Amino acid sequence: MRVLKVVAEGITTSFRYPHFIQGIHPTFQMPPPATIYGHICSALGEWFDPADVRFAYHFTHQGQNKDMEHIIVLTPATGYLSDTKTPKVLEGNINPFERDLLFHPRLTLYINQPEWEAAFRSPRYPVVLGRSQDLFTYTSVSVIDVEQAERAYFEHTLVPYEMALQIQRGVTVLMPRYLDYTRRRTPVFDRYVTLHERVLLPPEVDENVYRFSHLRYGPYWVDPTTPQVKGAHLGLVFLSFTEEKDVGLA
Repeated sequence: MRVLKVVAEGITTSFRYPHFIQGIHPTFQMPPPATIYGHICSALGEWFDPADVRFAYHFTHQGQNKDMEHIIVLTPATGYLSDTKTPKVLEGNINPFERDLLFHPRLTLYINQPEWEAAFRSPRYPVVLGRSQDLFTYTSVSVIDVEQAERAYFEHTLVPYEMALQIQRGVTVLMPRYLDYTRRRTPVFDRYVTLHERVLLPPEVDENVYRFSHLRYGPYWVDPTTPQVKGAHLGLVFLSFTEEKDVGLA
């Protein structure tokens, strides 16, 4: 399968949990699919139909810390400015909060739309990932052929919840999969597993993990340009913005 491979790097980023409003803004450890959708739209310069688009990614960062920020909440005001007859229009209250930041993030994004290469070589809008001030730069844009293989290793990626029994690692999270801009940005959520440590699939016989006979192991999509580990290349789990069930297999 011919895909677009994009490498993006930045200084900081943060993927805020949508249900935290005040006091603290924790971050997801991986960019949610809805964030990836917005990132692609910024490169194309327009909304795109997500129905046939699939993506996979490898995401790392070099540390996490907290930053103190503030939000100014404006409300209608009454009265006049001091020593004038000019009426007040707005009043503001400063609400401080802590935000989790990820330092030196690096995203390798795979998209099944190789014809978008030109858009990523000359993006329509500033390249960001996460907040509007989290500027990124594309350090590599290329078109490659991914291959099917019976074995693959997975690490630093997002996989569908249906693969939890296969990988037996990671953390289950509820993430926004897609924001429907035709319905006032109505969010659609889905379950995923964030995987950091390396997992080889299918598991080797001598590994201290279970192998379930009713599960389908492979074939998997792999990037043949990545280093080999025990004869296997980096596995890619292609996800959908619109489908609720996605097993991520070739």
